[in-house]
Amino acid sequence: MNYERIDNLPTDTLEGYRTRPGKPLPFGVSHVPGGLNFSIYTSAGTACSLVLFSRENNTCLAEIKIPDHYRIGDVYAIVVYGLDDEDIEYGFKVDGPNAPELGYRFNSKNILMDPYAKVVSGRDVWGEEPDWSNPYQYRSRVAFDDFDWEGDHPLEIDDADLVIYELHVRSFTKSETSNNKFKGTYAGIVEKIPYLKSLGINAVELMPVFEFDEFENSRIHPDTGERLYNYWGYSTVGFFAPKAGLAESGRFGMQVDEFKQLVKQLHQAGIEVILDVVFNHTAEGNERGPTISFKGLDNKIYYMLTPEGYYFNFSGTGNTLNCNNPVVRNLVLDCLRYWTSEYHIDGFRFDLASILGRDPWGAPLSNPPLLESLAFDPILSSCKLIAEAWDAGGLYQVGTFPAFGRWSEWNGKYRDTLRRYLKGDDGQLGEMAQRVQGSPDLYQWNGRSPATSINFITCHDGFTLADLVSFNGKHNEANGENNQDGGNDNYSWNCGVEGWSDDSNIISLRRKQCMNALSMLMTSRGTPMLLMGDEFGRSQQGNNNAYCIDSPLTWVDWNLLESNSMLFEFTQHLIRFRHNHPCLRINDFAHQGSKYFPSCSFHGTSPWQVNWSNETKQLAWLMSCEQSENGDIDTVYVATNTAHYATWFDLPSLPNDYEWQLNFNTGDSQTPVTQGSSSFTDQGILVGERSVVIFSASRSET
Repeated sequence: MNYERIDNLPTDTLEGYRTRPGKPLPFGVSHVPGGLNFSIYTSAGTACSLVLFSRENNTCLAEIKIPDHYRIGDVYAIVVYGLDDEDIEYGFKVDGPNAPELGYRFNSKNILMDPYAKVVSGRDVWGEEPDWSNPYQYRSRVAFDDFDWEGDHPLEIDDADLVIYELHVRSFTKSETSNNKFKGTYAGIVEKIPYLKSLGINAVELMPVFEFDEFENSRIHPDTGERLYNYWGYSTVGFFAPKAGLAESGRFGMQVDEFKQLVKQLHQAGIEVILDVVFNHTAEGNERGPTISFKGLDNKIYYMLTPEGYYFNFSGTGNTLNCNNPVVRNLVLDCLRYWTSEYHIDGFRFDLASILGRDPWGAPLSNPPLLESLAFDPILSSCKLIAEAWDAGGLYQVGTFPAFGRWSEWNGKYRDTLRRYLKGDDGQLGEMAQRVQGSPDLYQWNGRSPATSINFITCHDGFTLADLVSFNGKHNEANGENNQDGGNDNYSWNCGVEGWSDDSNIISLRRKQCMNALSMLMTSRGTPMLLMGDEFGRSQQGNNNAYCIDSPLTWVDWNLLESNSMLFEFTQHLIRFRHNHPCLRINDFAHQGSKYFPSCSFHGTSPWQVNWSNETKQLAWLMSCEQSENGDIDTVYVATNTAHYATWFDLPSLPNDYEWQLNFNTGDSQTPVTQGSSSFTDQGILVGERSVVIFSASRSET
């Protein structure tokens, strides 16, 4: 006989649909036998309705008032039977007090998106103008767990072995020069995986892919008539849903599978996936912003509010999520667990992460509950956790971020020091010595390791590498803000001419400066991060804040791969060199080095002697470790000269059976990559003006 469980049977009929009281967990929508379970939290709401839509017909099917006896604590939960889960879209209406001065903003007329929605429709095709008269702009949908991972799992590459490549999904392949079939999409990145493998990186850090609205604060440039967008996406609409407009299949609602396919293909190529996530604020803005979800569900719970009911703005974007409230903390944990388990994500970089350590009134906490929960969560135990350790409210925590033994940091001090030393500023040697060995002044005292430091010279926020050596000042006129936006402390140098030049000497110097920067980055301990296109001289024409530009200005120009092939090949060899030399990837400040050399030592123009004076522009470092498999030593010597004149460096002496092999010389404009073709025995080398040379020790053939 066919026995049916009694707790799977409907108990009521509401608005023509069979229903029963639902399960309060999990939040959001989930499949149950014969129906869908809907669960939503609101602590101060007095009534809740489930609103159902047909995606195919774009019509409202029903508005079901959830009975009070379906409520458990602060959670309304209902099972609705007989729904077409491929066609259904849903939202909620919540009634309650409307008293903004007390923190309440309930409005029973608003249709609210489910904050736990795994799929969100409404912005399915990038840049397609929405119907602004539609009362429900962002519609929650049902996701399906039917993707074949074929045994895939997160790669768990050691932090010290990573070379991270930061990219924007759309910008990476949108240009016609990409020669992609699927341009500007997740599928487009899949097409470029052979390129990423050839470059040598083993992790991609994707700028925001959680559902956002590119039309948020969209406007027309007053001078050019160009449409400006919320292009970067640092303003989340749905935390559990991949951005549909970045999927080739988004118009068909298949963005979940497309993104999973991207992760699977990258993993098969040995490349980890790190997501740039934004939990410091949402797209709802301040008191003048829209009500999408949280404001209408429980404004006082989800946001940091002043005593008068206004929004604290530590994010610089209008509101600040109340991350250390237990309810919000659980939402963040649920979100990251979901992306880790369902999408096999390898790590997360947290935008303006210092906000996550503030209490409800904005004061920094000594032991923030959210950061501690993330650090010790069993599902996230193998995930990389990377903090942008500052916020727009002035809190700067590089070196002091509450790490709980787990968190890495974007090292802004590394960026600033390398830039200043590269351009030849005075007084940088002491700072350089700290940065290239993994910043022990920041991380050793609290028991952290060199790989805590995410080393970078450029990222999405600021100049590209080519622009860093081509512009003294920002040129953000394309943003429509009279060049008032973006940072002014760029520590850049244009090599003598502002902007592009036909002067062959200027071009050569700029290419060399790019090589110098990359050489120092790839021979520093810590985890290096490269910005997309820096390996072949991508430019944004001096724009250091292209957050709103969707045009060739921000799209990667793949023609540069050929025209700047020398820079690209140099970068390839540098990354390979880093992978081949474990002494550059030592992840222990207490490491003793090899039998001949300390783990890390510093030198001037003479071995073991550094002129630490303010005006010195010459610094060399030597890194060494044992090669356990054969008893050899692995030793790399890097000599840098950022002065405007050439300088002779004496090389440190090696044991009798070793010799120095010259691997890179940025001062050689014809062959900067020597691949060890030149041997040196206790000699020296003339390091050209503004140049870097890199040697490795190898056993003598005789």
